[in-house]
Amino acid sequence: MRRVLVLALLALALPIAAWADPINFTNEFGSISISTAGISSIGSQMETWGLAKATPGHALGFVSFSTGALLTGSLQYGGTFSATGSSFDVMGVGKWAAKLTGVAGCGTGCAIFTGAFVGPIDWTLTSAPGKKNLTYVLSGDIAGQLWNGRNVHGFTTQDIYTVNGQLTQGIGHISMGKSTLTVPEPGTLGLLGTGLVGIAGIFRRKMMGT
Repeated sequence: MRRVLVLALLALALPIAAWADPINFTNEFGSISISTAGISSIGSQMETWGLAKATPGHALGFVSFSTGALLTGSLQYGGTFSATGSSFDVMGVGKWAAKLTGVAGCGTGCAIFTGAFVGPIDWTLTSAPGKKNLTYVLSGDIAGQLWNGRNVHGFTTQDIYTVNGQLTQGIGHISMGKSTLTVPEPGTLGLLGTGLVGIAGIFRRKMMGT
């Protein structure tokens, strides 16, 4: 019974050990264009990436994204956008990005994450309807590759506002974006799986010997 319990605990630990620490990053400022054809960002500054933080007046890089067309609801009251034809990209700049990616000369930018939205993208009105100054949250699952070729997936929320009736002109602004990328660890998964098989074999031989 004790042997079975040990194996069960190791099996439960397997999916946990298969994932590295998530990468969290934030962005702010920048404008977006809003229409039923989709929403796209322009020059949103990346303020943090993991433990790295931009110094005042500077940015670690830029976050750009675009959605597919509006599927349900409306621009004014909220709805969902398609992920078809979408994108979500992160560029790093300067010495910090060069050190992270190992690519010399990231003055004009180095790709840190290249991906897209996965599944429907929520467009949620968070202020009272009918106000001149409206706030929204754009949120959805994202997936793609890091600079080192690792496949990752995650989630992003982008807080957006429009002022003085700019929504009718298709103009919005990003107040803050928060994103998380989860990095799988196939090496850890393989090692732990091999270990479990080995332990199971040892227990089996001991049980057969008794």
